[in-house]
Amino acid sequence: MSGFSVAGQSADSQVLDMQSMDKQAVSEMILKADRFRLNSDEASKVVSLVSLYESEKLDKTREYNVYTRPNRESLVIFKSAVEAGQKMLMVEGNYWLLMPKSRRPIRITPMQKLLGEASVGDISTLTWSEDYQGEWIEQQTVKLLSGKEISTDLIKLVAKTKGASYQTIDLWLSTEDSFPIKADMYLRSGKIAKQAWFEQGERNGLPSVTAMTLLDKIQSSKKTVIEYQEISQQSLEDKYYNPAYLSRNKVSGL
Repeated sequence: MSGFSVAGQSADSQVLDMQSMDKQAVSEMILKADRFRLNSDEASKVVSLVSLYESEKLDKTREYNVYTRPNRESLVIFKSAVEAGQKMLMVEGNYWLLMPKSRRPIRITPMQKLLGEASVGDISTLTWSEDYQGEWIEQQTVKLLSGKEISTDLIKLVAKTKGASYQTIDLWLSTEDSFPIKADMYLRSGKIAKQAWFEQGERNGLPSVTAMTLLDKIQSSKKTVIEYQEISQQSLEDKYYNPAYLSRNKVSGL
């Protein structure tokens, strides 16, 4: 751990304070990090653009409208022409893919790939605070992709719901305000699935995560960028969160 101090407090005493950080304090840090991503605890619509890059050159893009509401429910409408008519529904950790020419919902996992490293779970905006139990590990200095260094708190997240995309996540949060910096995401086997970096911007006058870059740990020449182009408060009727209804009705206007 890198040594540093603040006014009136030695590095050693600060380390001791951090080691005694209770679960409530860690939970509050994770909740703050979530709010930078979601901006609201209310039902909302997130317009997401997913771009796949090969050796820094844009290869493909896909657009999704993601409708989320409390109690871990999300509806994803596929908006790109090549995926027109497809829908994905998440309700309490259960996932269904609905195809335009099929009346039978297909059960899928949150690891189902959409484009590049972006999976269903990555765009259905699962919350760290609801789906994971966190433990503070240590303070670390992290070098950003830009080369700048920043002081962070390393939090270990362990899945506590069956719908969680990853079994464990190493999450680095800014020491200053708990803004998410990066995350290493692991499968149940213990193998790292991917690494995410979070881009800070502004939305409605507030600091927010405006994009997430996913790095392929196998093919280093590839990266996937998820841009959150628009987030607005919007609530859908209950029927839209029913797979049987979605399989019988076109909802391309959403």
